[in-house]
Amino acid sequence: MESLAQLEALCERLYNSQDSAERAHAESTLKCFSVNVDYISQCQYILDNALTPYALMLASSSLLKQVTEHSLSLQLRLDIRNYLINYLANRGPDLQPFVTGSLIQLFCRVTKFGWFDDDRFRDVVKESMNFLSQATSGHYAIGLKILNQLVSEMNQPNPGLPATHHRRVACSFRDQCLFQIFQISLTSLCQLKNEVANRLQELALSLSLKCLSFDFVGTSLDESSEEFGSVQIPSSWRSVLEDPSTLQIFFDYYAITKPPLSKEALECLVRLASVRRSLFTNDAERSKFLAHLMTGTKEILQTGQGLADHDNYHEYCRLLGRFKVNYQLSELVKVEGYSDWIRLVAEFTLKSLQSWQWASSSVYYLLGLWSRLVTSVPYLKGDTPSMLDEFVPKITEGFITSRFDSVQAGFPDDISENPLDNVELLQDQLECFPYLCRFQYESSSLYIIKVMEPILQTYTERARLPASGDNGELSVVEAKLAWIVHIIAAILKIKQSIGCSTESQEIIDAELAARVLQLINISDSGLHIQRYGELSKQRLDRAILTFFQHFRKSYVGDQAMHSSKLYARLSELLGIHDHLLLLNVIVGKIATNLKCYTESEEVIDHTLSLFLELASGYMTGKLLLKLDTIKFIIGHHTREHFPFLEEYRCSRSRTTFYYTIGWLIFMEDSPVKFKSSMDPLLQVFISLESTPDTMFRTDTVKYALIGLMRDLRGIAMATNSRRTYGLLFDWLYPAHMPLLLKGISHWTDTPEVTTPLLKFMAEFVLNKAQRLTFDSSSPNGILLFREVSKLIIAYGSRILSLPNAADVYAFKYKGIWICLTILSRALAGNYVNFGVFELYGDRALADALDIALKMMLSIPLSDILAYRKV
Repeated sequence: MESLAQLEALCERLYNSQDSAERAHAESTLKCFSVNVDYISQCQYILDNALTPYALMLASSSLLKQVTEHSLSLQLRLDIRNYLINYLANRGPDLQPFVTGSLIQLFCRVTKFGWFDDDRFRDVVKESMNFLSQATSGHYAIGLKILNQLVSEMNQPNPGLPATHHRRVACSFRDQCLFQIFQISLTSLCQLKNEVANRLQELALSLSLKCLSFDFVGTSLDESSEEFGSVQIPSSWRSVLEDPSTLQIFFDYYAITKPPLSKEALECLVRLASVRRSLFTNDAERSKFLAHLMTGTKEILQTGQGLADHDNYHEYCRLLGRFKVNYQLSELVKVEGYSDWIRLVAEFTLKSLQSWQWASSSVYYLLGLWSRLVTSVPYLKGDTPSMLDEFVPKITEGFITSRFDSVQAGFPDDISENPLDNVELLQDQLECFPYLCRFQYESSSLYIIKVMEPILQTYTERARLPASGDNGELSVVEAKLAWIVHIIAAILKIKQSIGCSTESQEIIDAELAARVLQLINISDSGLHIQRYGELSKQRLDRAILTFFQHFRKSYVGDQAMHSSKLYARLSELLGIHDHLLLLNVIVGKIATNLKCYTESEEVIDHTLSLFLELASGYMTGKLLLKLDTIKFIIGHHTREHFPFLEEYRCSRSRTTFYYTIGWLIFMEDSPVKFKSSMDPLLQVFISLESTPDTMFRTDTVKYALIGLMRDLRGIAMATNSRRTYGLLFDWLYPAHMPLLLKGISHWTDTPEVTTPLLKFMAEFVLNKAQRLTFDSSSPNGILLFREVSKLIIAYGSRILSLPNAADVYAFKYKGIWICLTILSRALAGNYVNFGVFELYGDRALADALDIALKMMLSIPLSDILAYRKV
């Protein structure tokens, strides 16, 4: 470096150049400042003499790196700290904001890292106060910025600091300084209240929020989640929180500022509303605090101020949601003005439901509030009215109407925005709603039935008509039905009801379930059967599957009691008088979906997961075997009957399908039944084995092989005892093992084939539940390991000689990873005496280990670190 001017030009390029090569050159030239401790004095020289902000930024960020990554001497760190304080006092107000920010971060990092090394590091609040007491607003801003950065720095772990040390520093800082800083923020807010749109207001407000969001007990909350428990503020803060002016200042700031400041004021209120209950001196103080919160939120509802802004609106809904998280219904009811408050909240909720497009993500908090209120009604003592009887039914109806309006208006083109296509969104919207329905179950169920009947009527009439070109209206009907079915499913998922006997609850459950079962008859008949490819039909069928999942858990099989009232009513309505008949309806729907859907992977997956749930339940599994439909599926699992097996995009689902079929086959102890059930797979084996080598590289063979391996893996997953595993082993070995070797040899360069094949083998050699236990006189364990060895050698020797492809993980590493999994499972399975190989001069073990090592060494270290599974 000849001169400072050259350095400034390099820094300019580092931060501003559009040319990446130029930036990289500047970066490598300037790297010495952040890596070499001897350059610390040069950084100070740059700070004292450089004229461009980029050079100052380089010096500051290089020092930050030095302080974080090197253990500098105590004296040097104290010198840096004192230098920074003076530098900020003299030059701070004139610097560019990004330079000031970087210098303040450096100052706070030095303070944190030296916190226990010398008492002078802990004078930081006193030094910030010096900035605040100076006359200029520039200095005042620097004081607030230092405190903001300091609270952030203390609250988050640093890469250069062990977690235990970070926690010790954070606790010490919390006990010694945090309360004082919070008081400074409140004083600043009061002083700055009348200065309109001042940058200092923003700094003071953000400081309050940072103090209230501090991790007081070291639980390091997940920042990405909006939910947090109660805020564990230390008892020493009690007097300030019980002082009414503390809450009021945030309500005032909400009123006088615009977004995003007003949103920060609401965030502070959300934190204050969540303060732990035990902080207050007594119940009277806590009630006073709650009354103040209610009055403040009520005024916002009366004036509607600031709620036209989306962020404010969302934060305000969160604030209302916190009321019931932290306070009991009995406490809310006692507050003077409760009746006005609850009426306004109900009106606000109804309005929010009507503006579903705008408020969909915020409604979650409001429904959460109402569901928590209604579930506390049984614990409400005394005769103060909760007024929930009046408002909850309106909200229930408002919710259903709003879902219909959203369907009528047509959803956005982006499918992920449509709750019917997005499972998480749907769960959010329906998580709290059933509690509201169950609150006055009779009236809400009557409303649902009243709404559903005319739509069902329309749907039935359309099923009788010949197909017409325009299905827009039909799609809307199906989407409305999908919503109702999801709502009924959500209601049946929970079984607690308030003020309603179990028997009358079961009768109402039966009324709602009967409507859905009726709908299935219609949707799987006439014109509707031709609509299986259409999106709205898929949505409806996914809703029906969800309904079955919840209904089954409550009323069929393992956990369900024999719900006499439910079946009595279902028998009157539809003639379904017991478990078995209901199960038959469910299985009928599963079979129809598997027959009719070839395109929709999602519906197939959802159907198969329900099928697997039924098969793997102890009680339901036994019941299934009595059904003719199931007997048919077990004997005829071919692509003629289930076209999805032919669809390549659904080929992953085949494993689940055969896993379920395996469950059902192995439930009966019958080798004859097993053989006959495996007949469709045997035909595939025979056809592949008779294909000559010259014809083995065709698409037909490729897809048959992929399908077969996925099917076999499913069956292998279902074997979980020595007996069932033995059936599969004897069926495969030795007759069909050569086909696996032939598949690997011919298709090494095609991961779509090798991955399912190797994954089947990895499942086949896994000794789970001690299923691979052969008789002491049986050579099967050794024979199986020999097959493993042949397969690994065949794959490894070929894959190593192939050049790397663009996606090297999918092409090479994934196969190598599965091969190593196979080998490690075979070595650890405890079913092979490895001494035998040495004794008889058999190279199976030595060659397998040899090729495994070669495969491992062929992967560069950088790739091993980049791909976690490898």
